[in-house]
Amino acid sequence: MDYQNTLTYLYESAPMFQQIGSGAYKEGLENTRALDEYFGHPHRQYHSIHVGGTNGKGSCSHTLAAILQEAGYRVGLYTSPHLVDFRERIRVNGEMMPEKYVIDFVERHRAFFEPLHPSFFELTTAMAFRYFADEGVDVAVIEVGLGGRLDCTNIITPDLCIITNISFDHTQFLGDTLAKIAGEKAGIIKSGIPVIIGETTAETRPVFARKAEEVQAPIVFAEDDNQIAKADSRNNALIYETSEYPRLQGELGGCYQIKNTNTVLHALSQLKTSGYRIAEENVRNGFARVNELTGLMGRWQKLSDMPLLICDTGHNIGGITYITQQIKSIEYDHLHIVIGMVNDKDIRGVLKLLPQEATYYFTKASVKRALPEEELKKTAHEFGLQGDSYPTVADAVRAAQEKSLPKDFIFVGGSSFIVADLLAGRDALNLD
Repeated sequence: MDYQNTLTYLYESAPMFQQIGSGAYKEGLENTRALDEYFGHPHRQYHSIHVGGTNGKGSCSHTLAAILQEAGYRVGLYTSPHLVDFRERIRVNGEMMPEKYVIDFVERHRAFFEPLHPSFFELTTAMAFRYFADEGVDVAVIEVGLGGRLDCTNIITPDLCIITNISFDHTQFLGDTLAKIAGEKAGIIKSGIPVIIGETTAETRPVFARKAEEVQAPIVFAEDDNQIAKADSRNNALIYETSEYPRLQGELGGCYQIKNTNTVLHALSQLKTSGYRIAEENVRNGFARVNELTGLMGRWQKLSDMPLLICDTGHNIGGITYITQQIKSIEYDHLHIVIGMVNDKDIRGVLKLLPQEATYYFTKASVKRALPEEELKKTAHEFGLQGDSYPTVADAVRAAQEKSLPKDFIFVGGSSFIVADLLAGRDALNLD
């Protein structure tokens, strides 16, 4: 098989949550443990850092990976979902896993894994862990896929656990209260292993504190010691003032990155305490060049000027809350919002947060879970959001471009898959 046929095989034989949602979700770690034993427990061959949470775990994972790369470590990075190419999920020092590795992995091991009927994420996690061992990484930054307690990544024994925050997402699997969701996320906290909690609520903080006490894990609540005295936005980036890193330049824009950065700074302190060699120059270079060093895309990413066009993968109430705050900080003549969502999210909860003064372009991503654009438009009208519907993301963005004046602002988001379609078609849309 060639690479494209191999991906087709993976998507069809091991259904992907990204495409079909709950039908691809498998509870329990039996398959994960079977795959791990078959591949020789590869995650035991390198150090690891485990990053969970509802929002911000991707940004934190990429930033930590960038800093560790700059510190001279050979770094594996496992994240999800991918936006354009499947191999974005599995990187070593920012380089995507080769196509040939994906092909050879499937051809060599399918006789073992086919009878297990693993989920796409179970199989992808096994591939990532094996690849990192084969590549001889020093440390792997591992992002939790969904939840924590029963997530396939939770077989690792990391040097550090990080939980960014808790918001309502995937409630059909994780629970319908913040405390229940926190309980699932807290499942990555392990005996004696330090854990950094980025942000809490009155409901979630006791859950983390109890779990840490139960397993005797040293716990730090980053919000109790905000290391950022000030953060200024400049050229779609952020300049932080901290006691340890004055004038720290962060490449990732968006006001929500301020709390992510505080979380990362606390994580770095713990890693240095644990023996990691990380110099100030490494931290500065990692923050300033995270996109280049790790290939991160879709976090308040600017794709054009005049009109300004920015996309962001935020897709739940927590993420959209920050995005709407960020939109208010932008100067523009008129706001255009290209939006699409998937059918298992809190559609109404997101829509009621969006600004009514914008012109909307309702659309759908090219995944089976996508909410039909007409249905989204109809529901949005109940919240005073006015606009037309378009069958594809490209159609919607093109319409927004045609209707925009040079000083207008186009925001594209609502779903990771909307951003994925946008980035995949950026050349045809004449975007940077």
